[in-house]
Amino acid sequence: MITSSPKARAIVLGASAALVLTACGAGSRSPGADAPTVECDVPQPDSATTIEVLAYNSSAIDPFTNTMVNSCTQDNITLRHAPIDFGGQVQRTTATLAGDSGTYDIIETYSFVIPQFAAEGSIMSLSDFVDEHSEQYGLDELSQPMLDAMSYEGELYGLPMQAQMHVMAFRSDVFEDLGLEAPTTFEELRTVAQAIQDEGDIEYPLAMPLLASADLATAYDMALGSLGVDLTDPEEMTANFDSPEAAQAFEELISLKPYMDPQVTTFDQPAVQQQMYNGSAAIAVMFSGRVNDLTMEDNTDLASDFAFAAPPAVLDGGAAFASLSVDGWSIPENAAFDADSLFQMIASSVTEEASQEAVPAAYPAREGMVTEDTSPYAVAANETMANVPPSEAYPWTAEVTNAVTPIVAEVFLEDKEIDQGLQEMQAAADDIMATYED
Repeated sequence: MITSSPKARAIVLGASAALVLTACGAGSRSPGADAPTVECDVPQPDSATTIEVLAYNSSAIDPFTNTMVNSCTQDNITLRHAPIDFGGQVQRTTATLAGDSGTYDIIETYSFVIPQFAAEGSIMSLSDFVDEHSEQYGLDELSQPMLDAMSYEGELYGLPMQAQMHVMAFRSDVFEDLGLEAPTTFEELRTVAQAIQDEGDIEYPLAMPLLASADLATAYDMALGSLGVDLTDPEEMTANFDSPEAAQAFEELISLKPYMDPQVTTFDQPAVQQQMYNGSAAIAVMFSGRVNDLTMEDNTDLASDFAFAAPPAVLDGGAAFASLSVDGWSIPENAAFDADSLFQMIASSVTEEASQEAVPAAYPAREGMVTEDTSPYAVAANETMANVPPSEAYPWTAEVTNAVTPIVAEVFLEDKEIDQGLQEMQAAADDIMATYED
C-alpha cells in the first residue's frame, strides 16, 4: 500500500478512508522488462483487446504487476499498466467501481476495503475460479490467513499477492553502546528511548508515521488491538470506545510523545524513513515494505547499523503494536472482459517465480518465501505475523475509522480531553453502525 497505514471505503468514501491506511510499500517506478514470464494460458479474443490494470507503483507491488503484464500480453491481448501513485490509484478505483461500466479490468485491492467492496457488490467473488485453477497456478500454497483477510462472509474477493505488517527497526550500534535490548513492551520502549535521549546525541529517538489525517488513527487502532479490543462489536452493533482500554490506548500513545519529534503528526512513512536515514532517530515502527530500504547503502550511510524486531506490545503478554494489511487483485463487477480469463491473469502474478522476484521488498502471500536467507527483516516480520491483532473485516470499519480520525488527532495533540474525545468517537461510530443494522 503507500506510505503507511491500512483503510478505505468504496465509492464516495473510498478516497478519504483508504488514505487512513496510507500506502505500505515504497514508491519506486521499477521497469518491468526483467520481470519473470510465467504461464498465462487464457483463450484469445478474435480481435485486439487491451486489458487495463490499476495498481500503484512500489517496490513491493511492481514485481507482481510486471509479471502479469509480461506474461499475459500475447497475441491479441495487451495488458496495460500506467505508472500511478497511491492517491491516484484510490481515486481511480473509486471512479471505476462507481458506474455500470469501468475503466479498469483488474484492480489492486487491500484487505481493509474488501468487506465494503464485497458488501456493495462492486467486485466479483473469486472462490469458484480458485477451485478451478488452484492446481494449475499452485494457489494451494497461498497463505490461509492472507486468503481469509481478502474474504468476506466465506467468499474470496481478492487474490492475495503480498502482505505488509509493522516491523520495528532500530540502530544496533546505538543499542550496543548503551547496553540496550530491543523493547518488547511500551514500558521498555519508553525506557530505552529515555536512555538514548539522556545520552544526548539523539534528541528525539523514536520515529513513527503519525500523520494526523491518516496514520495516527491506524496507530490508535493498533494500540487498542494490542490491548485486546476491536474498534467495534459486530454482535452488539456498537463501538468499543466506551471501554477502559479505549482510554488506555490513548494514554499509552500520548506517553510516547516526549521521545518523538514535536512535528510527528505531520510525518508519513517516508518522513520516518528519512529520520532513520539521517540518524535523527534510533527506533522506528513502520510497515515492512519500508524497512528494506533502510538496508540499502545507496539510501543511507547507516545501512549496516540497522537491526529489526517485532514491534513491542502495549502491555506484557499482549498482541504486537502492529497491523496486517494484505494486497491482492480483484475483478470489478462491471469488467467487460471474460472473468475467467481475468482471473488467470491475476493468478499468473502470484506464482512462485513472481513471488521470489518480490523478496525482500515484499512479503509474498506464497508461503515459505520470506526466510533469513532471503530477507534481512524475515525474523521480525514472521514474529509480527504470529502476534498481530486480528483484522476487523466488517463493512463499516473503514467508515468508522474515517469518522473518528480527526477526533483521534485532537486527543493525541491534547487539544481535547480523552473522555470527551471518546464520547464523540462513540457517538459518531454508533451512528454509522446503525445504518448497517437490518
